[in-house]
Amino acid sequence: MKNTNPPPESAPSADRILETALAFQASKTLLSAVEVGVFTELARKPADVHELRERLGLHPRGARDFFDALVALGFLRREDGVYHNTPESEAHLDRAKPGYGHVAPMLEMAGSRLFGIWNRLSDALRTGLSQDESKDRDEDTYDALYADPDRLRTFLSSMTGISHRANLRIARQVPWEDYTTMADMGTAQGDLAVQVLLANPGLSGTGFDLPQAEPVFTEYAERHGLTDRLGFTGGDFFTDPFPRADVLTFGHILHNWGLERKKVLLRKAWEALPQGGAVVVYDTLIDDDRSENAFALLMSLNMLAVTDGGFGYTGHECQEWMREAGFDRTWTEHLVGPDSIVVGVKE
Repeated sequence: MKNTNPPPESAPSADRILETALAFQASKTLLSAVEVGVFTELARKPADVHELRERLGLHPRGARDFFDALVALGFLRREDGVYHNTPESEAHLDRAKPGYGHVAPMLEMAGSRLFGIWNRLSDALRTGLSQDESKDRDEDTYDALYADPDRLRTFLSSMTGISHRANLRIARQVPWEDYTTMADMGTAQGDLAVQVLLANPGLSGTGFDLPQAEPVFTEYAERHGLTDRLGFTGGDFFTDPFPRADVLTFGHILHNWGLERKKVLLRKAWEALPQGGAVVVYDTLIDDDRSENAFALLMSLNMLAVTDGGFGYTGHECQEWMREAGFDRTWTEHLVGPDSIVVGVKE
């Protein structure tokens, strides 16, 4: 009988399959390095394996492999047996530097919260139910998150980390000179409102979120010297009126909710805005073909795992919802990385 199997040398390689399947190992190595403070210690003083291990309080068995894995992954460099941070690690992963606040809180949340939740992704896919703190409780995702002050602070600061680059771009890309007031809906720590007001001195605004977020928001606004132009409004999206402003922004917000709630938020935005006002939605938008922006599609799976009904969406879909809500003119623009904005104008 003729052998129809292709010779081994012509079979497709399984390298990419294995690399993706085991990617959690590299991820957890980095997250553990942030957790135990590797980069902060090396920012204070480079060290060899013995000194660094002792300063971090690590067991001798795995320390050398741990540090060298970070070298191989490109997060540390080793010269004559002495470990140093890379420029990237020095800028963003040293707890004493400003860049840490823009990146590391998200990494901390990934290690302490998301890593375990994603381990139950198969359950989420089978049941359609979230696997986060609200699992097996009579409360929704955000009730559970906001109930613990420490967990809330970590969550709000992590939202700054994942959004900061896009916030900087929005502060300059949107024609803010046409407006005088803005309200940032679901403001979290308030970084979007802060960056917009810092770049546009003629604007004033408010951040809208559940009342438990106010102390974290106020501290952040004070740190940036904006308390005279930036206030806080406590409330619930779905039961309280929206603030009155020329522009309403939703940064990484709509993906948290199911379709009907997405539409409710856009309709309430249209009702709250004056003629000529605008809604600015930004998110990790899925590309219209749903085949290229892997980060956005993975973020949508994250919404499956951590919310009760949230999902990602395309710019085309969001424009359709805006027009259904009453917005006359809509368009989509790329921001930075995987993020884009969708704008709707009430004419």
